[in-house]
Amino acid sequence: MVKGAVIAFCILSLVILLCYLKVHRFTEGAIVQADTAPVSEIIMVLGASVKANGDPSDVLRDRLDTALALYHAGKSTKFLLSGDNGSADYDEVNAMKKYLLERDVPAEALFLDHAGFDSYDSMYRAKYIFGVKNAIVVTQAYHLPRALYIARSLGINAYGVPADLETYVKIKYFIVREWLADVKAVLDITSMSQPTYLGNTISLDGSGEVTWD
Repeated sequence: MVKGAVIAFCILSLVILLCYLKVHRFTEGAIVQADTAPVSEIIMVLGASVKANGDPSDVLRDRLDTALALYHAGKSTKFLLSGDNGSADYDEVNAMKKYLLERDVPAEALFLDHAGFDSYDSMYRAKYIFGVKNAIVVTQAYHLPRALYIARSLGINAYGVPADLETYVKIKYFIVREWLADVKAVLDITSMSQPTYLGNTISLDGSGEVTWD
């Protein structure tokens, strides 16, 4: 039993390592700083937890502030806010929308994806629901390689800008969790699995208000 457990552990570790290397090598050169990010059709902000009062967590707030800086630098005129709005009691996307509206971003610039339950769902829906061809993806550095791996594997010309504006209390946990998430990302892309929800296509040419609830 001990020998079997050791073998299983070694196999799992090898799978995690291979997926980690695949994800990171695939996205080499795609992570840039704000000043060198290319002008894109959309700034895509990936969701994260919100507080009990509905305000963004520190992780999500940093993503929004980084995206806002890109917007003011002229890198894009529109946002795609993709997150978890799976119930009436939990809503990442409207928290993001409220935060940006309070900072004078025009309503028509804000497109909401209420069904971005994980990174794969967010990127798949960006490609096939919103028709995104090129994007600046904003999230923390530990998360960017996986997000860009999924986006680029789906055919989105995506570049990522890290949103690490502080040191996070749970950063070690986030990094370890990301190793396992890399495995899921490779499996999702290999199988081209379907997201939780699809739906009708939405054009980015009009006002983002058509996506509001």
